[in-house]
Amino acid sequence: MARKANKRISVILTTAIMFNCCIAASAAPFIRMNDGAVYSWHANSSSKIAITFDDGPHPKYTREILEILNKYNVPATFFVIGSNADLYPELVKAEIDAGHEIGNHTYTHANLRRERRSDIVEELEATERAIYEADEYRTKLLRPPEGKYTDALEQIADENDYSIILWTVDTRDWAHTKVEKICDNVLGSVKSGDIILFHDHITGGSPTPEALDKIIPELKSRGFKFVTVSELLGSE
Repeated sequence: MARKANKRISVILTTAIMFNCCIAASAAPFIRMNDGAVYSWHANSSSKIAITFDDGPHPKYTREILEILNKYNVPATFFVIGSNADLYPELVKAEIDAGHEIGNHTYTHANLRRERRSDIVEELEATERAIYEADEYRTKLLRPPEGKYTDALEQIADENDYSIILWTVDTRDWAHTKVEKICDNVLGSVKSGDIILFHDHITGGSPTPEALDKIIPELKSRGFKFVTVSELLGSE
């Protein structure tokens, strides 16, 4: 893939498919699993949870989210789209410099159930290159767009030392859900070991920063401990 020449096309494609992809992802409940290298949660006895962000970086919302995470000293995991990482490498570097974790969310937000094996590999490798060029960082986490994966993708992930990361709590921030509803959803359902899905790249206004600023201190007051996905998977 000629990444530099296709940046503008990739971003347009990303914007166009995000809405439909996210609808599909939230339509069916996820089974909590720790089978093989596919995770949507990880049991632990110390109330650890992980906040994750998809589709970024975004020039406005990623910066705002980083400020809020810094304010509360909370680590997070950012699953970046490679085309956006190419556009805003300084933000990927800022995430890394702040101690956050980076994950692979494909280069064009591709539906990995439908892609040929060679195209899947190129989607992952193009994103790897974009992340590495930002700050010589190598991720071992993959979040397939829509949360959709196949046996073939599991095999590719295993061959490339990736763990597939899903989620248990969908904030539906991508749908411009009201802040109060996002807060009620998260605060009313989160359990120890959960992985929470937010987005730092949303077309139009984003409720995410304001919701985060309310959710994080409340969860801390309840005794939850925020960790990266990798830290969550390694906890007991």
